Amino acid sequence: MRIVFSTGDIHGIGPEIILKSVLALPSGDDLYVAAGSFKALEFYRDRLRLPVELRQLDGPEAIATISPEPGVLHVLSVAEPESINPGTRSARAGEIAMRSLATAATLCRDGLCDALVTAPIHKEAIALAGYRNTGHTDFLADFFGVTSQIMLFVDPVSGLKVALATIHEPLSKVPELVRTMDMDGFFTSLAGSMRRDFQLDSPRIAVLGLNPHASDGGVMGDEEATVIRPAIERLAGAMRIEGPFPADGFFGAKRYRDYDLIVAMYHDQGLLPFKVLAFDTGINVTLGLPIVRTSPDHGTGFDQAGRGTASERSFLEAAKLAATIARNRKQTI
Repeated sequence: MRIVFSTGDIHGIGPEIILKSVLALPSGDDLYVAAGSFKALEFYRDRLRLPVELRQLDGPEAIATISPEPGVLHVLSVAEPESINPGTRSARAGEIAMRSLATAATLCRDGLCDALVTAPIHKEAIALAGYRNTGHTDFLADFFGVTSQIMLFVDPVSGLKVALATIHEPLSKVPELVRTMDMDGFFTSLAGSMRRDFQLDSPRIAVLGLNPHASDGGVMGDEEATVIRPAIERLAGAMRIEGPFPADGFFGAKRYRDYDLIVAMYHDQGLLPFKVLAFDTGINVTLGLPIVRTSPDHGTGFDQAGRGTASERSFLEAAKLAATIARNRKQTI
């Protein structure tokens, strides 16, 4: 598989964790390429004394002519900064991050790469650069013209998987979004992704309620009775799906161990327990795109940038999973 990395915000830990991952990834048939700033990767390699050989590509077409080599990272330069200032926010860093992302997505769209792993971007920096996207997920959805993207979080150590029914939305908007979304289509798409991307023929899916205590029979809201439970009942004959469960008791009793996938209704309901359980190893996977995309489940880490203390574990696992999903998809074609 040919895996492309976007370099993310060059003032954060993205370049560092990419370089460390290149040293840790198993040698084999998978080829790793970075699209972004050659200068930034070179800066952090030299500053942190990481024994990675960087080779600059002449253009996208050159990817088809190179082979995997341990400790070597091929780089397609997209844009370069005048200076590099670890731990700072800047419009130029935001611009380079987004140009890196767009180029890496194009490489996958055009079939030159099989999967994309994105290093962290900073929302304020990309806003300074004039972008109005809230993050990778909605940028890629716009780029590919997709409206049904799903955010999935995976812990390769425990096997825990958490999907979000709504993504980066204010809490005030979540109830209406839940009431109006195509819940049947959402669950069906998730089950299909579990079969195709993770080779789970009959995934066990648990659905959390929206309201406290899953509304306690309608005492605290009615979305469970009017939207969530009816969808589960309609699909129960076609897939293994249960709920809605009260979120607090579900995680407190460790019931997540009994299921292949947990569906949360909003961001913090799913991400708070997930990050408690898998902070260092968690991976973000965007489902519903025509390409494979994974990322580490953490931010730019400006407070650690340039110090050599950033952990590459999440990015490393994201790269491994990207290759696995790409391989699984090719097997099902």
